[in-house]
Amino acid sequence: MRTDSAIETRPAETLGQGASAPDPHTVAGRAAILKKNSDRSRTGRRVLFYLALAVMSIPFVMPTWWMIISSLKPISEIFASPPTLWPANPTFDGYVKAFEMQPFAQQYFNSLYISVLVTAGTMLIASLAGYAFARIRFPGQNALFMVVLVGLLIPSEVTIVPLFQIFNTMGLINTHWPILLVSTFGAPSVLATFIMRQFFLSLPIELEEAARLDGLGRLQIWWRIAMPLAGSALAAVAIFTFLHIWNLYLEPTVYLQSPELFTLPQALTRYTDAYGGQLWNVQLAAATMTALPVLVVFVLAQKQFVEGLAQSGLKG
Repeated sequence: MRTDSAIETRPAETLGQGASAPDPHTVAGRAAILKKNSDRSRTGRRVLFYLALAVMSIPFVMPTWWMIISSLKPISEIFASPPTLWPANPTFDGYVKAFEMQPFAQQYFNSLYISVLVTAGTMLIASLAGYAFARIRFPGQNALFMVVLVGLLIPSEVTIVPLFQIFNTMGLINTHWPILLVSTFGAPSVLATFIMRQFFLSLPIELEEAARLDGLGRLQIWWRIAMPLAGSALAAVAIFTFLHIWNLYLEPTVYLQSPELFTLPQALTRYTDAYGGQLWNVQLAAATMTALPVLVVFVLAQKQFVEGLAQSGLKG
């Protein structure tokens, strides 16, 4: 039988009293104290870092927040002083009128299908052209690529008049064809080609050499080897192109005349009263619905967007 003195000599942790504090007079104790202080310091720095990020994000978040809450206010409350961060009596009248004053649903569909078609076409053309410039050697290759890049230096305003005359001669004004053609083969496609070329240059040439030994041709290598590896670059191209076309304003304004053919940026300018004044609550409601897909796409795919741009700059 154990005596009381034996029980008293047991370590404190065996009695359920918890581990004792580190002994600063031992090496292990000093190491434990330093680690604890380091963890506290790291946590404090992390908190300050995220707090600073939150403060710096206010100028970027506030316009979006103001747009959303103002779309739920009557016009009189939008310009109230002092301004309010939440509507006193939220109303969806602006959203209802956005559909009543214009064929907004049709205009929404117009922007959506144009953006999707142009994005798909740009991804196809850019991946083919980028692969050709990266892997196929031919005389004048670099010179031709530089000529293609010059397209990025030419503002769309410079070519809009001659393009209008061409499409007018072809009878394509007040149709979506000019927007589809100009956007698919214009500056977004040039930038997408550059991104894809840079990515394909970063791929090991040994992959293609092994594919050739297996009897694959150029198109098969592009489709079965290069394209599956180009997911991040294609994602960057898709996001960039979609956002660019979704926000396109100049070309629809020049080529389209019928409200049922309008795209969203063009439609947003048409919410006015009988005297030409802006119906701000209606316009902000339409703007909120217009911005929603952009915000969703970027939030969900921002990682792929950054990775694609980073990988496209590895070599070149």
